Amino acid sequence: MRALIEFYNSSVGKKLIVGLTGFFLIAYLIIHLFGNLLLFRSDGGAAFDIYAELLPQVVVIRIIEVVLFLIFIFHIITAAYTWLLNKQARGSAYELQKKGETSALTSRTMLLSGSIVYIFLVLHMRQFWYVSRYEAGEHFSMYEVVRATLAEPVYSILYIIAMFLLGFHLKHGFQSAFQTFGLRDKKYASLIEWVGVIFWLLIPIGFASMPIYFLLNF
Repeated sequence: MRALIEFYNSSVGKKLIVGLTGFFLIAYLIIHLFGNLLLFRSDGGAAFDIYAELLPQVVVIRIIEVVLFLIFIFHIITAAYTWLLNKQARGSAYELQKKGETSALTSRTMLLSGSIVYIFLVLHMRQFWYVSRYEAGEHFSMYEVVRATLAEPVYSILYIIAMFLLGFHLKHGFQSAFQTFGLRDKKYASLIEWVGVIFWLLIPIGFASMPIYFLLNF
């Protein structure tokens, strides 16, 4: 136990934890995106409703949800703790330097972008996950809930902004994780950057396409 605590308190340990939990969350985003693509089927939401009704009934899914929630909280706490320690270590000397010369914009705004995405996620889970798990009635349609919510301009705009910030957050996080794991070799740097595009660009675009679709069609 003491060794684990010492590992967590080390700068390398915290970076590894942030990177590893980040990869788990990215994997979840990919799975979640593929499930939500059922919203685009021209069946009045029938396939998506079946998908939404099935998830709560699978015990493994419920366990995975709890594990993902714990990973997400651990990711946030460790990232915020690391940011705070780094800020204290830099001290006033950092303020005398030009920020553009010390780190990229994505790096400097990781805590901000992550915090905004977190706040949006809480609202998002209350609007969809909580409703599907605890407020679903006999004739409940999750598709109708999604359609009505994403057809609201204010919520959809907030959704799109959150996805933009998510991409901003993932862009630095993906590159930083590979560097932390010692896998960002010059030989494969360009390949990693191109693979990273799938995560920090295509995933947010995929999610952002949903409110745009419902805004335009409903």
